[in-house]
Amino acid sequence: MTNTLQEAEIKTLKEVSKKLRREVLMMIHNAKSGHPGGSLSAIDILNVLFTKCMKHYPECEKNSDYKNRDRFILSKGHASAALYAIMAHCGYFSEEELLTFRKLGSRLQGHPCCNKLKGIEVSTGSLGQGLSIGCGMALGLRLDNINSKVYVYMGDGEIEEGSVWEAAMNASHNNLNNIIAFVDRNKLQIDGSTETVKSVGNVKAKFEAFGWNALEIDGHNFNQIYDAVNTAKQSNKPFVIIADTIKGKGVSFMENNANWHGKAPNDDELKSALEELK
Repeated sequence: MTNTLQEAEIKTLKEVSKKLRREVLMMIHNAKSGHPGGSLSAIDILNVLFTKCMKHYPECEKNSDYKNRDRFILSKGHASAALYAIMAHCGYFSEEELLTFRKLGSRLQGHPCCNKLKGIEVSTGSLGQGLSIGCGMALGLRLDNINSKVYVYMGDGEIEEGSVWEAAMNASHNNLNNIIAFVDRNKLQIDGSTETVKSVGNVKAKFEAFGWNALEIDGHNFNQIYDAVNTAKQSNKPFVIIADTIKGKGVSFMENNANWHGKAPNDDELKSALEELK
């Protein structure tokens, strides 16, 4: 595995990301509820993780190597539309099922539910919990002598929660070099700017102070994402990738607009957004 993607790979990743963004918007529009802003900011990272970096098995328990899979936790569970879109793309379930999102009885709940859908490691949505769960998984893998990674995807509004920093301390204390965290640094949350609601300051310096290795990247640059994950895999400490992203990425009227944190587009807005994502 090299740390540089080829031009053909980047071209494919760009096409897949556009497809995933269209699917996210159609899912949320069809459900008339959901969280487009933070889902769209996460797409490029999830795309690279699931198609280029993570060891995972869409057939789940049918695969003989299933126990050795990497684990993924979407701690910011409200971005579930992004996770479902990439899972369908990878073959966990049919893409036709995406339009059952947030419907009564659907496996695709508004927040990921491990009791509903194979491939979801843990139910999430209560912000600030994912990193703690990830620490437990990482410790469990070590005890079982399983050489796999635990990936935890967090929002930057989420890291205002104190439990995140308890988990960060725990990971460092136990030298959990098998945990890789992402912070989706789109700088917006439901009530506005993260710096206005509760400033998170220098995120890299904070994690480093807790004993982590940390790297800041452009969260929409495929090569930077890919290189960062490969660097993190070699770390002798827990590793955090702080990704500078754009909330609502790919749709001009949604970009950097906190109003699109948790609002579904209407018919005209969907049409306009899909035009941009052709």
